[in-house]
Amino acid sequence: MKTFELHESGVRSYCRSFPVVFKQARGAELTTREGKTYIDFLAGAGTLNYGHNHPVLKQALLDYIAADGITHGLDMYSEAKENFLSTFDRLILKPRNMNYVMQFTGPTGTNAVEAALKLARKVTGRNNIISFTNGFHGCSIGALAATGNKHHRGAAGVPLTDVSRMPYANYFGDKVNTIAMMDKLLTDPSSGIDKPAAVIVEVVQGEGGLNAASAEWVRKLEKLCRKHEMLLIIDDIQAGCGRTGTFFSFEEMGIKPDMITLSKSLSGYGLPFAMVLLRKELDQWKPGEHNGTFRGNNHAFVTAAAAIEHFWKDDEFANSVKAKGKRIADGMNKIVRRYGPDSLFVKGRGMMIGISCPDGDTAAAICRHAFDNGLVVETSGAHSEVVKCLCPLIISEEQIDKAMSILDKAFAAVMSDQAANQAS
Repeated sequence: MKTFELHESGVRSYCRSFPVVFKQARGAELTTREGKTYIDFLAGAGTLNYGHNHPVLKQALLDYIAADGITHGLDMYSEAKENFLSTFDRLILKPRNMNYVMQFTGPTGTNAVEAALKLARKVTGRNNIISFTNGFHGCSIGALAATGNKHHRGAAGVPLTDVSRMPYANYFGDKVNTIAMMDKLLTDPSSGIDKPAAVIVEVVQGEGGLNAASAEWVRKLEKLCRKHEMLLIIDDIQAGCGRTGTFFSFEEMGIKPDMITLSKSLSGYGLPFAMVLLRKELDQWKPGEHNGTFRGNNHAFVTAAAAIEHFWKDDEFANSVKAKGKRIADGMNKIVRRYGPDSLFVKGRGMMIGISCPDGDTAAAICRHAFDNGLVVETSGAHSEVVKCLCPLIISEEQIDKAMSILDKAFAAVMSDQAANQAS
């Protein structure tokens, strides 16, 4: 560890929770250089939906590299890009009756968010953006302004402006109509809320604590956007690419976003790749107006196209995600019943799911115990209070059951220690 501590910036974070040196990874498992294997319930913060080094994707990339395929080409035409465009349109957009053009941004999720916000402001001529409590959209300045997390916002060094924060679904409980509240504020000329260019929202808030909006709430939000002439941007960077059981998290809700941001598992292989899907009439950029050296990762085009061809040619994979999500939820609900029916509860959707604990210290202790016993798992939420599962979607049932057993023992140990401390 001395090399990292000596040479790497103190900004590093995940390694502090998992202080080992990883050497190999396959499927849903990570292996250290000492040979210890861990089940991966983090998966690159949702970047490895198809697992580590999936053989189909790996072979496609190896073949492309061996043939001296284009690695970097700015936004020039390439066969790899052409194949991705046609494959994504054929297997993702057309079957869902979606009519979007694709904009390739810089390679990270925050780059896609920046582009979407910038385009919304350009098209509408307005500055203000509505985002939501507990929302997370990235750490570059524009995306950070739309992010709620105090820890990340505190590092900005400049004022974070032109964003109005609104309460997310059920933020005040299920008896408060947050859409009606927003409508009132947007209708009242003295509310102090400038007419927004767009609303940006996660259908399931990943870093915010696995808060999941209902289909009814999301549909009402879309109607609100149409009423007040605001663009609707769905941030599907973590919840998309199959994580909730459909390719897009909002698919079964009957809405038509104006823009969709994608990244993380879009490449399918952990390669940097981000994209904005936008309605054709919104594509009002002048050539090169939103630029970037790395807005065409050809290796990512190759693995992304291979992933879509392999996993999304029919419903088999999506159905398996739903079944595995239920298996994980059942395991988590058993843990809740055993160790904290009054203090623990399951949150999230599909395979984007976790257990909310009484506080962040409890959740952190559970994750440490789980790591000591072979499971990489992290926390999320306003107080880091949610033990969050983001395992690869290709994980086996046996691996799920083993992970649930490790989590069960972690909750048993931590919750019993707390009970003993309270008794004394």
